Amino acid sequence: MPQEVKRGFVPGDAREFGGKQLVQLQNAQQDIVYLLDRGYEVEKAVTFVGNRFQFSARQRTALTRASASSACAAQRRAKEAVGSLKGQTAFIDGFNLIITLEAALSDTTLLFCVDGTVRDLCGLHGTYRLIDKTELALRLIAERLAELEIGKAVFYLDAPVSNSGRLSAQIQQSVSGYGYPVAVEMAPNADACLWDKPLVITTDAIILNRCGGWVNLARQILHRKLPKRKPVNLSNGRSWPE
Repeated sequence: MPQEVKRGFVPGDAREFGGKQLVQLQNAQQDIVYLLDRGYEVEKAVTFVGNRFQFSARQRTALTRASASSACAAQRRAKEAVGSLKGQTAFIDGFNLIITLEAALSDTTLLFCVDGTVRDLCGLHGTYRLIDKTELALRLIAERLAELEIGKAVFYLDAPVSNSGRLSAQIQQSVSGYGYPVAVEMAPNADACLWDKPLVITTDAIILNRCGGWVNLARQILHRKLPKRKPVNLSNGRSWPE
């Protein structure tokens, strides 16, 4: 049996993202969005509001990842593809999607964000290793893509990240046999390869702002296949699931 690994799990999250702390975070996010709507940079807005509430570094990271201006969030939502993707090619931000689902399977904190995405707090920092949750995460991805009648799936991985080659091989093994072709592209900077694509699967904010359209696959998988796994609600007033 492989060793059990909880991707990004931090025991203190139960306190920092629950009860009164969660209420404070949600109230603080309203202030942050107010500032973002008036042109403040997100880092400066989070620092200003975070100092007032004396939030920890991890709580501030959560607010940074979960928040966006109202206009930016609306723009991203307008480009979200819903329903069948019959015959279309999906370009997938591999590490972004896989790590989020590994975190979900590890019972690690996830965030329901203002743009409707689900994001994790794991961080990659140039290192990655396959864990006991990786294969199941890939099979959940493969099953959902099949349900959406995808025409082809192209995964992009950052070649400089450790074990990217091993993950590429695991993707080919786990995602094959679902009725659509699968390709894995290794790139020096996967994000840059996805900016101009017509249909991407990611929660990366910069990619979402620039791509032609996107699929909210992590949220779909959580809602449909992992219904007991509820993210921390930092969506600025929306309910989960939408």
